[in-house]
Amino acid sequence: MASVFETLKERGFIAQLTHEDAIREMLEKEKVTFYIGFDPTADSLHVGHFLQMMVMAHMQRAGHRPIAIIGGGTAMVGDPTGKTDMRKMMTREEIQHNANNFKKQLSNFIDFNEGKALMLDNAEWLLDLNYVTFLREIGVHFSVNRMLTAECFKSRLEKGLSFIEFNYMLMQSYDFLKLYQDYKCNLQLGGDDQWSNILGGIDLIRRVESKESYGMTFTLLTTSEGKKMGKTEKGALWLDATKTSPYDFYQYWRNIHDADVIKCLKLLTFLPLEEIEKLAQLKDKEINEAKKILAFEVTKLIHGEEEAAKAKQAAEALFEQGGDLANMPSTEISSGELGDGLNVLDVLVKTGLAPSKGEGRRLVTQGGIQINNYKVENINLTVTKGDFNNNELIIKKGKKVYHRLVLK
Repeated sequence: MASVFETLKERGFIAQLTHEDAIREMLEKEKVTFYIGFDPTADSLHVGHFLQMMVMAHMQRAGHRPIAIIGGGTAMVGDPTGKTDMRKMMTREEIQHNANNFKKQLSNFIDFNEGKALMLDNAEWLLDLNYVTFLREIGVHFSVNRMLTAECFKSRLEKGLSFIEFNYMLMQSYDFLKLYQDYKCNLQLGGDDQWSNILGGIDLIRRVESKESYGMTFTLLTTSEGKKMGKTEKGALWLDATKTSPYDFYQYWRNIHDADVIKCLKLLTFLPLEEIEKLAQLKDKEINEAKKILAFEVTKLIHGEEEAAKAKQAAEALFEQGGDLANMPSTEISSGELGDGLNVLDVLVKTGLAPSKGEGRRLVTQGGIQINNYKVENINLTVTKGDFNNNELIIKKGKKVYHRLVLK
């Protein structure tokens, strides 16, 4: 059986390592405690976090112990990595609300029973630090010159880097030291954009404890064109079903570019590599079978098998004339609301297919809207009761977005 190191390497997760041979040997021969941090700057995890959750699951399945750090303390400052502007300052209440949501989502994916994994909030040790003591004991080990060469800071220097953000690397490095001291955690994992912060923690442990620790980063989830995955017309692809429905989540993976399917099957599912290699042989239209498998497997991991099956049925109802339309994203409208008829622009706004009438007008004039398979060509079109078939009609926006309007 391949070690988890080989599994991560073969599936394409690993981007950079501090000590490849040592990490490989450690993961093969020891039970390692490692950590990944998640700053609760939104009220849900998104698909970018999902790749790191997959790494945690692979590691845990191999017998290693994950520590999930919910960054209730670091989120008070904000990581400047990848940001062109300073993050909006959040209140402690907002951060705590988001952290609670993260804990629920991570608990659905990682086994925290019987000490198999830990979930900690770095607010527990960061918020009570004495600033002068922190500077004397921790800040003294950091070179400003070296910090300014880090990519996360270099990219911000022209537009301006606030002093509060400049402290972020020290705080994350202190997290690693704290976990090393209290939980014997000697391996930090993260996205490749966290490389500089991880190196900062390793150097701090070396200076304070005179011990070696390790870091490993993972490829960012990008398309074959180098663009970040998980961006949709409605924004980020969230793991919370109330923010991104299981159907929309399924459809995102069902519709990804052909060139990205095999990579995503390796990174975002637990399908055996032998099975994925067989799917890699599919060409042209046959690749759609691989997309269906990807969409179902990823949706099952995040939303459960029942919701994945519903999403699959809804998609088949549209594209293959089978399945159950009831699982498509829907909006209900009463007979009173409909009255003698509603303008198509009002319908688009009500269903959320357009944020405003202006955007709805643009969609219609560009030929981007269909109702019951008929292209809408007139912005003055009125939707009436006669347009409903069995009290429902199907609206299509562009090539891939469908919505069901239900008359109650």
